[in-house]
Amino acid sequence: MNTFVDQIKIEVHAGKGGDGMVAFRREKYVPNGGPAGGDGGRGGSIILKVDEGLRTLMDFRYHRIFKAKNGGNGMNKQMTGPSAEDTVIAVPQGTTVRDLDTGQIIGDLVEQGQELVVARGGRGGRGNIHFASAKNPAPEIAENGEPGEDHYLELELKMLADVGLIGFPSVGKSTLLSVVTGAKPKIAAYEFTTLVPNLGMVMLPDGRDFAMADMPGLIEGASKGIGLGLKFLRHIERTRVLLHLVDMSSEDPEQAIQRYRQINRELANYDPELLKRPQIVVATKMDLPNAQDNLDHFKAELQEDTTLPNVPKIFPISAVTHQGVQQLMQLTADLLDQTPAFDSESHDEQLVAEYKAAAPEKETADFTITKDEDGTWVLGGAKLLRLFDMTDLTHEQSQLRFARQLRQMGVDDALRAKGIQDGDLVRIKKFVFEFVQ
Repeated sequence: MNTFVDQIKIEVHAGKGGDGMVAFRREKYVPNGGPAGGDGGRGGSIILKVDEGLRTLMDFRYHRIFKAKNGGNGMNKQMTGPSAEDTVIAVPQGTTVRDLDTGQIIGDLVEQGQELVVARGGRGGRGNIHFASAKNPAPEIAENGEPGEDHYLELELKMLADVGLIGFPSVGKSTLLSVVTGAKPKIAAYEFTTLVPNLGMVMLPDGRDFAMADMPGLIEGASKGIGLGLKFLRHIERTRVLLHLVDMSSEDPEQAIQRYRQINRELANYDPELLKRPQIVVATKMDLPNAQDNLDHFKAELQEDTTLPNVPKIFPISAVTHQGVQQLMQLTADLLDQTPAFDSESHDEQLVAEYKAAAPEKETADFTITKDEDGTWVLGGAKLLRLFDMTDLTHEQSQLRFARQLRQMGVDDALRAKGIQDGDLVRIKKFVFEFVQ
């Protein structure tokens, strides 16, 4: 069975930039050869790209960690190291990408070929040719490559369909889909046969076509996560027209109207905008004995319902005998022609804004100072750690340059203000040194 995966967590690690090189010219007729160390190459980025051939996130079930390659190191004779190729990961249309560290939606991939850079590769470190000056014409200074970005992401797939089939379990959604499209959903006489959305294309004799999705069965409480709940409701957000299937074959004449109202309540609880989508009520299983009497009762109840702004159009069918099915598809196509394309972009921009408002701020401090239990001072912070990672500690001149950078950032003064003494140990990651006034 081809299991549908609609939500998955992945790690992405972009490549580190190549290290710059410390090198000098050693040519026969150049007695005072200057610096000649080249720059490192750029690290590879990680890019998500829409592939319309994919229908699920199944490929990510067994491959969740993606690492791009590092850039090449700089070389002698001012030669720049090679840049790494970007890692491109294919995703299906309708994939929303969320950063798990911040809660922010960082992109919504809906167009064929659309790309989203989710982790940027680090830039290459500069070679010693960039650090020559009148005071230091032969510098032994080069930068390490910048670290690539690391992110923990959640990918969520919302199926893209023009028409969504909604209704309680076992009302005939899968049967209707199998009759009007080439889809072959699992069909049986028990609830929740459809555990995942099935997608099919309806082709009409007049040349029109549209995508139809058979959504997982919905029950009361779905907007709170009961049953298949939110899995169902996520996928219906993008459909333009809803076909609300209601089973007319029950022994209880009240069941149809009660279930119809329950479904609409769940839609309203999840997102009131869903009730504004054009909806056709499809009375199903009309070939069974009680169906016509139940349909008459259902229509009478709707006529008396003062809460409805207008009485919805009701269309009786029997998917088994094909009665009314072709006319229903024509009516649905006509309704689609009158319905503007759903503006998913504005909806997703609203979601992005909501996530940004609720997301915690990322640490933006240039540096932080804490103290270990053993008395060692610990330096951190985004800017400071980036400078540290890009410092080549194997050369004394690079170490001195890093010390000057810390001083210019105000780290020395801040340590003194916190009471540091001569000889106290200071640690940055695993690098430990003594503080000297």
